[in-house]
Amino acid sequence: MTDNCGFDIENLKARYPGKFVSEKEMFSRINRGDRIFIGTACGEPQYLAGALIRFVDENPKAFFDAEVFQVWSLGIAPYTDEKFKSNFRHNSFFIGDTTRDRVNQGMADYTPIFLSQVPDLLRRRLTTIDVAMVQASPPDEHGYMSLGVSVDITKAAFESAPLRIVQINPRMPRVHGDTFIHARDVDFMVARDEPLLEFDAKVPDDIAARIGDYVSRIVQDGDTIQVGYGSVPNAIMAGLSGKKDLGAHTELLTDGMAMLMREGVINNAKKTAHRGKTVASFCMGRRETYEFLHDNPGIEFRPIDYVNNPMVIARNSNMTAINSVLEIDLTGQATGDSIGKTFYSGIGGNADFMRGAVMAPGGKTIIVLQSTARDGEVSRIVPFLSEGAGVTICRGDVHYVVTEYGIAYMHGKNVRERAMALIAIAHPDFREPLIEQAKQNNLIYRDQAYIPGKPGIYPEELEVVRRTSGGLELLLRPVKMSDESSLKDFFYSLSDKSMFRRFVSQRKDMPHERLQEFVIIDYTKEMVILATVQEGEKERIVGMGQYYIYDNAHTAEVAFAVDDKCQNMGIGTTLLDYLNLLAARQGLLGLTAEALAENTPMIRVFEKNGFEIVNRNIGGMWELKKMFNRGA
Repeated sequence: MTDNCGFDIENLKARYPGKFVSEKEMFSRINRGDRIFIGTACGEPQYLAGALIRFVDENPKAFFDAEVFQVWSLGIAPYTDEKFKSNFRHNSFFIGDTTRDRVNQGMADYTPIFLSQVPDLLRRRLTTIDVAMVQASPPDEHGYMSLGVSVDITKAAFESAPLRIVQINPRMPRVHGDTFIHARDVDFMVARDEPLLEFDAKVPDDIAARIGDYVSRIVQDGDTIQVGYGSVPNAIMAGLSGKKDLGAHTELLTDGMAMLMREGVINNAKKTAHRGKTVASFCMGRRETYEFLHDNPGIEFRPIDYVNNPMVIARNSNMTAINSVLEIDLTGQATGDSIGKTFYSGIGGNADFMRGAVMAPGGKTIIVLQSTARDGEVSRIVPFLSEGAGVTICRGDVHYVVTEYGIAYMHGKNVRERAMALIAIAHPDFREPLIEQAKQNNLIYRDQAYIPGKPGIYPEELEVVRRTSGGLELLLRPVKMSDESSLKDFFYSLSDKSMFRRFVSQRKDMPHERLQEFVIIDYTKEMVILATVQEGEKERIVGMGQYYIYDNAHTAEVAFAVDDKCQNMGIGTTLLDYLNLLAARQGLLGLTAEALAENTPMIRVFEKNGFEIVNRNIGGMWELKKMFNRGA
């Protein structure tokens, strides 16, 4: 073994005699059929793992049928190579890129289990570990070494193994918390100064920015967040940079979360458990993040059975779990470990954190995913999960689903409402087939209307926030096809008098067939704008305005209605002002309106907005008109 590490190895040998031996002597202690645990992901002891492979290559009959356990491998050592099939069988609790093909070819194994349950599995020896090969920081003056970026199941594996081999690396950060092992408990040491493995998953910036913007609308100041594995969850962290007093309780600490900590966005000031501390179990990121972890008293790493325990997670008020999935169906169940019959990753901690967040006071769960896969060839939102896919997140644990096309709120919704909400945030190319498949499977109304192509694409850019003269803050936005239930609630909240004034009809019912006329619209020919307020996690409609374009005159007829309880607060005026602006931007020459002669409040709103009365009391109706200036 070459002693080229950047610290005093001779001092270590003097302090711990007998622990530094030749690689041959060390690896000769491994027996036939032993189960070998090797540290996780970016904490994988690269030199040590490579040395084991070299030993077996030079001594192919040294041992046979050893089983290599890892949470996740970045492929440092070729345990699954055909050359070593008689020596090793790889078994992972989470599948990585380098082992995926072998697992699905039957050449390696995958053990599906919640990561929070693995330490107990090892301690009870339901899964036996004979050898633990891990990486740690150099021993301090008291003999303690930190497992650094990989505590997760590594600490339990180390404590459970009769033979313990540690690669000491001065580049491993000394991380606070329950991360320490003692030199006296180590059988053999290998000293090696080498860069830790880095992980930098990429996602298209524009997609990440759009998803991040939606997530930032859900995450509130003071929330405690968890961010799951995947390129999308890490990338969207930039969208939270404007938040205040966020906390962090997460299995995985990412580059994005470290960035928010540096900026002071995550300061853990309002956490209800471990206040002032970011709690995590392992880190996958870049060197800058590892340096940020080193001796940072604001960060504590703990074993995965503590960090991922749903009861511990639920101690954090306003816990917000943000996780990605591979596929979600229209009922809200999702898979994160498989694509059909193909095992892809693993159960991991998604389900633990989703359950814990649901149980937490004020908690919420967010699933984030790109709307398509394979360069846009397939939709990640599907009628039903593909045959063979495992359900890693159940329907009941899903609150929000976010794609680059919007937010679907699922909590408390029936299957029809869920399906329509998810179709609304699917990629536009797949919405029409999803509608048809949902109809065929009786998930939605069999007569559900849909406008294909560009005319039916939700114009998100028209969403604005306005404050009324009465001081009410409104979100003004176009209607969505998933708004049918909310709009029904709005109409039925109106008094009989308001309903008559709006529709000039004695008809008081608002069935699905009639509601579709308001929510399924061609945005190039008409516009329906909803005025909404946020009440906790629920968005409530308090006003609705609309116009329909007359092609022959290139003008539009406009109308609006306001919740009876919210009248005289400026909602109607605010809606009408915005409809004016949109119509003028669309190049229309003007707007017309009709109002019952008895409806003087509405007539006053129109007149205040610049409408002139052109006909009075024709059949009890007044006609009003407003023409835009040429430069408008």
